[in-house]
Amino acid sequence: MLIKRYKNNPLLTKDDVPYPVATVHNAGVIKHNGKYVMLFRSHRLNGRSIIGLAESDDGYHFKVNKEPFMVPATKGLFAEYEEYGVEDPRIIYIDGEYLITYSAYSRYGVRIGLAKTKDFKFAERFSLITEADYRNVVIFPEKFNGLYARLDRPHSEISPWSIWISYSPDLKFWGESKLIMKPMQYHWDEMKIGPGAPPIKTAKGWLSIYHGVFPTMDGNVYRLGVALHDLNDPSKIIAVGDEWILQPEEIYEITGYVHNVVFSCAAVPEDDGSIKIYWGGADNVMCVGTANAEELINHCLKNPREPL
Repeated sequence: MLIKRYKNNPLLTKDDVPYPVATVHNAGVIKHNGKYVMLFRSHRLNGRSIIGLAESDDGYHFKVNKEPFMVPATKGLFAEYEEYGVEDPRIIYIDGEYLITYSAYSRYGVRIGLAKTKDFKFAERFSLITEADYRNVVIFPEKFNGLYARLDRPHSEISPWSIWISYSPDLKFWGESKLIMKPMQYHWDEMKIGPGAPPIKTAKGWLSIYHGVFPTMDGNVYRLGVALHDLNDPSKIIAVGDEWILQPEEIYEITGYVHNVVFSCAAVPEDDGSIKIYWGGADNVMCVGTANAEELINHCLKNPREPL
């Protein structure tokens, strides 16, 4: 078992939130000043999403702030494109600040917003960095040849729900896009794939945890897989693990707002070589488990599938 579930999962539910919400799921997590900071998505009781903040000393026991961290903007360009909610944040640290990518929903579809913060007291909206229909944007926490790099998942009828890479000199204008990974037919991720947690740097490459979806007669099943990218050229995928690393098995993952879902937006590397992987269970609760970085690398290398 590559991921060992925390024995007291779920670690965060709607009952832990001091304002009215229906769910707690799909959270970005990062360490800041020795504490774990979690930005989690919740459905309000009208069905639209906001982002809350919780903090922890150990990565397991979180306390939620009294007020939401981000709600849909009410003026300007962001208000137009966040009308229906803000969702699924991912967090990285680069250039002395934290970058938060999130899905912005409106009557025009879903696109990706980028916000910045230095202390998680306030999020400064910086730019809308995609058009519709994009989801699941994660930024690498290092530059490559002076450029920021991101993984994303546009919708395309020709190459449906695949992972692309793009580059930017300034976080606002992105280009040099390239398709680097596709779903595999009649495979656990055959319907669609998308970036999950921001990539983690290891001695053997960038570990990228992604989600894959398989359609069944009882609806879609969301699982987690892992890929290994080249350290110097992240568009080059060294290997993709053929088998999933986590699937819905516990009751809180099988039954909820959307059943049969494990969906990750965060993985936190620890000094001992372990990784805390956070995931939303059934779009309803937040969960965590631990994995060993070296074991995830070997999982990719020992039995890989083709990325394209």
